[in-house]
Amino acid sequence: MSRLDEQNSSLRWLGICRLGLVQAALGSVVVLVTSTLNRVMVVEYALPAVLPGMLVALHYAVQMIRPRFGHGSDKGGRRTPWIIGGMGLLAIGGVLCALSAVGMSTSKVPALLLAVVAYSLVGLGVGSAGTSLLVLMAKQVDESRRAAAATIMWVMMIAGFAVTSTAVGHFLDPFSPSRLIQVTAIAAAIAFLAAALAVWNVEAAPSVNEISAAADARRRAKRQDSSFKTALRRVWAEPEARSFTVFVFVSMLAYSAQELLLEPFAGLVFGYSLGQSAGLSGLWHASVLVGMISVGIACSGRRRLGSLRGWTVVGCCGSAVALISLAGADLVGPGWPLRLSVAALGFGNGVFAVAAIGSMMALAHRGDANSAGVRMGLWGAAQAIAFALGGLFGTFLVDVIRYLFGSAIAAFAMVFIVEACLFFVAARFAAKIRTSRSQPVAAQITAVPA
Repeated sequence: MSRLDEQNSSLRWLGICRLGLVQAALGSVVVLVTSTLNRVMVVEYALPAVLPGMLVALHYAVQMIRPRFGHGSDKGGRRTPWIIGGMGLLAIGGVLCALSAVGMSTSKVPALLLAVVAYSLVGLGVGSAGTSLLVLMAKQVDESRRAAAATIMWVMMIAGFAVTSTAVGHFLDPFSPSRLIQVTAIAAAIAFLAAALAVWNVEAAPSVNEISAAADARRRAKRQDSSFKTALRRVWAEPEARSFTVFVFVSMLAYSAQELLLEPFAGLVFGYSLGQSAGLSGLWHASVLVGMISVGIACSGRRRLGSLRGWTVVGCCGSAVALISLAGADLVGPGWPLRLSVAALGFGNGVFAVAAIGSMMALAHRGDANSAGVRMGLWGAAQAIAFALGGLFGTFLVDVIRYLFGSAIAAFAMVFIVEACLFFVAARFAAKIRTSRSQPVAAQITAVPA
């Protein structure tokens, strides 16, 4: 059982790490579906690369239902069942994804139908578990620890990616269809059990005051419309919730678009080999991690350096400036310090990502106290849509501009400038975020039309 602060019932570091383990378990199944099975379908079974791409996009699209999951956990008052249930769906979906990939080699139509169901289950599982996990973290983590908690969540998710990819790669060599199914099933089962044990008794038992408040809320709900549509309208009517939704979408659109362009850019414009471009991508990931840890340290403890809002703006602006430098690298050529620009981009990305998640946790329980899940689900849906569109957005623009101007240099430069503008727009919305409890947003909520 996690140790709780006796004064405010907030999670101590052990409890935060336990919730981070849930994020790692979630990420370990997702990386199997989006990376390992992607390679199996394209390389081992020689299927068109667009097929796994569309299936991965489907798992993002399904996550538009995140606000509905959040509303369900709001009505129930507890997040743990939604986390465990979501991890169960995710584990089952992961195994079915492996079965569908194996079936592609013999019975393509039935296997494709199974894949649609499987990837949909993965999206539903991520939506349910991920949304409720963030709401639980927001509720039980003290304000002074939120930035560090966000850092722990990201780092453990990346650790889940790395450990699972390495272990699965080891046990899948040499490859066989039966081994793929066995390894995927074992990995999914371990992830589910780890997540279930991690959340066991971590959700604080409600106090007498909370039980009384919940009873009052249920009585009020009987007298008024408590449907999902009404709850969603109420959340959307909150100015800061609406602005933060736009911020999440715009910033994550820019973030996901540039991630897929880095290695092709290095190869086409700077002539990097496959190994060199992979190393450049590794530098970006390492810099993202450094940026995350830096914000986690700066915004933790009693003597915090800056606010979450300030670091979010700095991260967005830093990412924009780094993208402009990459556009300049197009014009200068091999003489440009490309690795320095990529490191700066990664650091800015890491800073804004952790600060934004910290702000998300701070804002989740603002406004209508009974709509935290809907609020977090709305932001999660905005992120999922942005990730689904980001890769298509960036690569489509590069292809169109290359066709019109006949130059890869012009194409990447213009796309990097567009992405930088998106980050500047995101910074403008981030500057309006008020994470301080002394400035409640409830008074700003406008009336919801009947």
